[in-house]
Amino acid sequence: MGTINKTELARAVAEETGLSNGQAKEAIEATLEQIANELTHGNEVSLPGFGKFAISERSARQGRNPQTGETIQIAATKVPRFQAAAPLKQAVKTRTYA
Repeated sequence: MGTINKTELARAVAEETGLSNGQAKEAIEATLEQIANELTHGNEVSLPGFGKFAISERSARQGRNPQTGETIQIAATKVPRFQAAAPLKQAVKTRTYA
């Protein structure tokens, strides 16, 4: 198993679609930008067969400073969340990794 970066992903998309590497990278960047834009406006982004991007709200809570052990108050916040769709979960589950 490994990690691929945006350039490697763009290269794979280019090979799959016939786009140039530059066009594929632009398409990926535009897609990610649009997902982020929708999330910042409070919208969900659903990609059937892949998954759903949404905003999750975390309540305010008490935490502990690990260095001092002091109790601290952690403010409420919103965070991006991704929920994989069933076909993606199944594909990952049945995939054999070398």
